[in-house]
Amino acid sequence: MSSFDLRHVARLARLHFTDAELKPFESQLSKILGFVEELKEVNVDGVEPTSHPLAVANVFRADEPVQSLDVEPFLARAPKARGRFFEVPKIIEDRS
Repeated sequence: MSSFDLRHVARLARLHFTDAELKPFESQLSKILGFVEELKEVNVDGVEPTSHPLAVANVFRADEPVQSLDVEPFLARAPKARGRFFEVPKIIEDRS
């Protein structure tokens, strides 16, 4: 890849490099593109394309209503509670 192409790609990515900063990327990117060319030579006949390395299946369970947990034992252990809610210290200050 030429330095012009590399400079163009950097500009598209909104990255700003000096010529000296771009120089090391030229050889690195050339090696990467060379590896991609090697991958193009691999015989993949009969290999089915995949979008994920592992078999993915939906694991949804039936949405069945169940009795919820009783809140009172949890509130009894809380340092502070107000009504049926936990009371916690304010962590965000109002700067208006």
